[in-house]
Amino acid sequence: MRIGEAVLRAFSRKPDTSDYNQDTEREVQGTELSLLQREFPQFTALLKGKRVVDFGCGTGRQSIALVMEGASHVCGIDTNARTLSKAKQLASEIGIQDSKLIFVERPSNEVIGTFEIVISKDSMEHFPDPIVALNEMKSLIRPGGQILITFGPPWFAPYGSHMHFFCKVPWLNILFSERTVMNVRAFYRSDGAKRYEEVESGLNKMTIRKLETIISQSGLVTQYRKYSCIKNQHWMSRIPFLRELFVNHISCILTLPCNKALQPTAKSGA
Repeated sequence: MRIGEAVLRAFSRKPDTSDYNQDTEREVQGTELSLLQREFPQFTALLKGKRVVDFGCGTGRQSIALVMEGASHVCGIDTNARTLSKAKQLASEIGIQDSKLIFVERPSNEVIGTFEIVISKDSMEHFPDPIVALNEMKSLIRPGGQILITFGPPWFAPYGSHMHFFCKVPWLNILFSERTVMNVRAFYRSDGAKRYEEVESGLNKMTIRKLETIISQSGLVTQYRKYSCIKNQHWMSRIPFLRELFVNHISCILTLPCNKALQPTAKSGA
């Protein structure tokens, strides 16, 4: 065993202890919108009467809650056929009509550019190609439409590697090599992942700088931004080096300008 692996295993819990709940789709009933309401001022008022996309809807509980909260129509989008099937079944059991809520793997051409709001919650650090994902969100909204993104932790935050289920030492991805972390992770997960991108849901190593670059090149305008630091020490979000290490959650509202709605996005910036 390599020295690094021996050190990391010494700080990790024993593999034979009971594992943590891996059902990341589970929501406590009644709290599906609590994060969105906390992160975005006047979220409920913003939602009322709007056509909304739940981008990465999972099992659909948040999509259903959006309808219940006042959205005129919600389109839940997810590429996972298993969770999408659960979402459709749940909506059917509740009795929500298709005119109010639909679930699809990919939206039809007829609805492209017809939505007023796109919501992406706890997904931005998982998209295999976040540039493509953001451009897909952009294509769904009409001129003046908004994209609400909230996720965390970013890559260099204390638990940005998402490995805290077996080791509580912060900044594992900085202190140990990817090979070391993946080799020790193999004692707790049997999916054969050798790289961060290969773990369940994937990790695209989304830093603050990377996110800001993607947004600046998208042609979207940042209307609202909130960087939350650990221990509520939010002053650190204003210092370039410290913010990468201590910002624990990111939320932003991006708007599609009316005069840029039909213009292609340039890779070098818009």
